[in-house]
Amino acid sequence: MNKYILHKKYQDFIFNYKGDLAKLAFAGSPFENITIQALLQQIESRQKIEKKLPTWHEKQGIYYPPKLNLEQTSSEITATYKASVVNGETLADLTGGFGVDSFYFSKRIALVDHYETNEILSEIAKHNFEILDATNVNCFPLDGISAIEDRFYNIIYLDPSRRHDHKGKVYYLADCEPNVPSHLSYFLGRCDCLLIKTSPMLDLTIGMKELKGVAEIHIVAIDNEVKELLWLFKTDTSEIPKVKTINFTKSGKETFEFLWNTATQVAYSIPKHFLYEPNAAIMKSGGFNLVATTFGLEKLHQNSHLYTGDSLIDFPGRRFVIEQVVPYAKKEMKAALTFTSANITTRNFPESVALLRKKWKLKEGGSIYTFFTTIRDDEKVMLVCKKA
Repeated sequence: MNKYILHKKYQDFIFNYKGDLAKLAFAGSPFENITIQALLQQIESRQKIEKKLPTWHEKQGIYYPPKLNLEQTSSEITATYKASVVNGETLADLTGGFGVDSFYFSKRIALVDHYETNEILSEIAKHNFEILDATNVNCFPLDGISAIEDRFYNIIYLDPSRRHDHKGKVYYLADCEPNVPSHLSYFLGRCDCLLIKTSPMLDLTIGMKELKGVAEIHIVAIDNEVKELLWLFKTDTSEIPKVKTINFTKSGKETFEFLWNTATQVAYSIPKHFLYEPNAAIMKSGGFNLVATTFGLEKLHQNSHLYTGDSLIDFPGRRFVIEQVVPYAKKEMKAALTFTSANITTRNFPESVALLRKKWKLKEGGSIYTFFTTIRDDEKVMLVCKKA
């Protein structure tokens, strides 16, 4: 950690720089004591977190690690949400990293211990907590698992990282560092509440098999993109976990919850006046039939996960007015395609969006929304819609 770069004249330069970074790299550092590499790291990292971490971006004197550490950290939105699901006086963050989660836990928890094996990253986090006036966070450049052996906390939090790049394939928590399944009883014996963050790539069924005794699963999305899964253990855990979905949008948040593996009967229907598409958090949860019964809707097909009804209702997802139901056949399609631009979504359909655009010469965008899907009796159709 280069502490020279924290001096005011260097911070003013980093904070106010709006020029071309490539030109700056070519020209070299304008300061004798600061290398161009160190300067670029601070400027690039600060620019990268503008939307993800606005509190850090707007505060002068923050020290930034390499971009990889910032890519792996929580956003302020998800960190704030995590802090809202736990209560207590003491918390141990065993995988502290840049410290975003610890910072937001510190707003609700009296004492937060931040453990990070990377000594430089621990030093950076400690400095930033001081700049952000988070005086109730203690930083320890230690392995959190061994460090808490003789300690007890109200809450233990950890964010295991994958040891190998599986390139989007199925992975297991046992493949992560730390190996949570093998240490689960160890963690639970040292806290009242255990909170684990995992990637949205983790399959819920696999996670449930590895994490015995979980009380709640929280699926957190921002603008219809699932960002993280939270697995919550409590001392008063019930036998059936609760699944909570939350999607933060520009206008607020959409929530939906149910008990894991709740069986329910669902009705099917041909498309009615309105079409409903659940948000990404619900799609990840697998609670497809419960969505229909909870909101009084009918499904178009068992595997399409699109819903329909005659009334416009509040719904955790997108809502559309169905203007046309077009059988997916050459003659009917040609007659219906009176537009040249559309937003295309496929659900339970054999052709990709890219192929459909090319095949029917449809540009992206506009006010028309088309859903290529399968409805009752396995009929393939194009639904022509407008936002409700």
